[in-house]
Amino acid sequence: MTEFLYQYPTLYPGILLKRYKRFFADIELASGEVITAHCPNTGPMTGVCTLGSSVYVSASDNPNRKLPYTWELIEVCDTEPTWVGVNTSLPNRVVNLALMARAIPELGVYSEIRMEVPYGQDKKSRVDFLLEGSDRPIYIEVKNTTWVQGNLALFPDSVTTRGQKHLRELTALLPEATAVMLYFINRNDCPFFAPGDSADPLYGKLLREAIALGLQVLPCRFDISPLGIRYLDLAALKL
Repeated sequence: MTEFLYQYPTLYPGILLKRYKRFFADIELASGEVITAHCPNTGPMTGVCTLGSSVYVSASDNPNRKLPYTWELIEVCDTEPTWVGVNTSLPNRVVNLALMARAIPELGVYSEIRMEVPYGQDKKSRVDFLLEGSDRPIYIEVKNTTWVQGNLALFPDSVTTRGQKHLRELTALLPEATAVMLYFINRNDCPFFAPGDSADPLYGKLLREAIALGLQVLPCRFDISPLGIRYLDLAALKL
């Protein structure tokens, strides 16, 4: 088993009672106390928000925070119990650690990692990562992925005009640059990946068109546990 790329701070177990207004989750801790935690995932969380599920939260000692607890993990039982990451601020941090560790060989050789670099026709967008030091610059967008059907991970789980825009902007970089869409599969039970056509058919169409023009797709599988996050390998792409 590979080493952890990221290790969680101290986590506290509980049971999900309610999620509401996108940002809030009521959770009963093992002590019996009911707390309201910040929910960092503002999307629909399709299939990963079942009330009564086991969860873990972290606690902040920042006195200025209105909600000291953050919802980090939820256990789902689609085929067997599986931990799924809830905190959408983590994937980019973990990918940065993976890039520094050269853990994704499909990206090739690079010597510099830059984050949030302006790009696009109007330079108003920011790419998640820009790798330099090879023959061509490598632009990487990261998308958190938790929706599954069977053993198939899917993105997106709702219409995403922002995601469509990112695909168009990455496609416009080709062939002068290497453009990569990296799907961060935030659970370990999905050996396959596909676009979520039933949620956003236009996104699936744009993705297939971009792949035909040379977009590189990396559906990266991660093992999530209350101890930390490990990189596994690539899921097989199904188009």
